Amino acid sequence: MAYQSINFENKLGLFSEQWTPKVIAEINDYQFKIVKIEGDFVWHSHADTDEAFIVLDGQLRIDFKNGYVNFSAGEMYVVPKGMEHKPYAEKEVKMLLIEPRGVLNTGDEQASEITAVNESPLVC
Repeated sequence: MAYQSINFENKLGLFSEQWTPKVIAEINDYQFKIVKIEGDFVWHSHADTDEAFIVLDGQLRIDFKNGYVNFSAGEMYVVPKGMEHKPYAEKEVKMLLIEPRGVLNTGDEQASEITAVNESPLVC
């Protein structure tokens, strides 16, 4: 069996679309997803799970109803379950997300054309 690490930069080079998380690994019932984003997303929340955002490149702002948090490459932030939030990136941001399997990127909001579903591991 050949052992190989997962290189974020290589995986991010396999796609160009934004706001479409790609599963790159799983551990137990959690998925590791990489994503590229730019601009505004929708207000949403996840009633049953926290959401971890790890910035690999760029600067991300997450808006909350009563404030916001800015963070950059090499930093992370965990949005607590049930907290309404909206990611925003003035310029393209590359991130790693850690979420339970089956979590929709639009959370509890009604599914739409920006809703991405990644049920199987190693999408890219």
